Amino acid sequence: MTQKPPLTLLIAAPRGFCAGVDRAIRIVELALERHGAPVYVRHEIVHNRFVVDSLKAKGAIFVPELDQVPDGAPVVFSAHGVPKAVPAKAQARGLNYLDATCPLVSKVHRQAERLIEHGRHILFVGHAGHPEVIGTFGQVPEGRMTLVETAADAEAIQPAEPESLAFLTQTTLSVDDTAEIVDILRRRFPSIQGPRSEDICYATSNRQAAVKAIASRCDALLVIGSPNSSNSLRLVEVAEREGTKARLVGRGADLDFSWLEGVRTLGITAGASAPEVLVREVVAALAERFAVTEEPVEGVEERMVFKLPAGLEAA
Repeated sequence: MTQKPPLTLLIAAPRGFCAGVDRAIRIVELALERHGAPVYVRHEIVHNRFVVDSLKAKGAIFVPELDQVPDGAPVVFSAHGVPKAVPAKAQARGLNYLDATCPLVSKVHRQAERLIEHGRHILFVGHAGHPEVIGTFGQVPEGRMTLVETAADAEAIQPAEPESLAFLTQTTLSVDDTAEIVDILRRRFPSIQGPRSEDICYATSNRQAAVKAIASRCDALLVIGSPNSSNSLRLVEVAEREGTKARLVGRGADLDFSWLEGVRTLGITAGASAPEVLVREVVAALAERFAVTEEPVEGVEERMVFKLPAGLEAA
């Protein structure tokens, strides 16, 4: 019998589900319990195919827009947030809707409204086309917010009223990239206003710090998450910046063992929308090829819990 090569696993902590993802999934599950199937969900509730497929199996139907929701059917808005026009349209149609927007994203929405009320033009740091960005832009009148994606954008932008600016950021960005962009904006526009505390959420920051803590000890690092998950993609970038080769993987069946040739210490983490069951699935798949040893990694203990929407607490 061929002896399996040894492989030490450093499994990052914290990793996986954050409080906002937990809350969003629970909202869909409770809606199904209360109303029965089907419950409609506008867009993916969170960016993870396993989670979406699991909820589909329970009776959730995912649709791109409210037009696909039948009259009278319950509908849930995704954790990424939606433009104001979406709940307004739902109300106009008399739809029974639940908003699963992460409270930390909702906080950015409220900040945007206040800044506009005070006559500020907002420079929003984020990724074009991401649902969270679309939802945040949809909180303010058109033309009152400008997207800044890169440090080069921050250097080049020429706002019409440079003395009346503010900035906000997407919650799932690279901490280091965002700090660089904000530094440029503050240097170029000294009177720019910003949030008292950063908009990048605690879970994104903690997971990036956890990857930094183990990357130098690893020959390679796997990030479990979906390719449309912003926070998961940022974890790959963080590892690579630390000089460690890294790759995004959806689940155990997606492992490319040729990529692991020569790897003796492997880091593993999971994006904020990837469940722990997928981490264990990847570890089990690795154990089929390697003599796996898991080395515990200490990390920040996350105790954040978000309340459910009114009316669901007693469900």
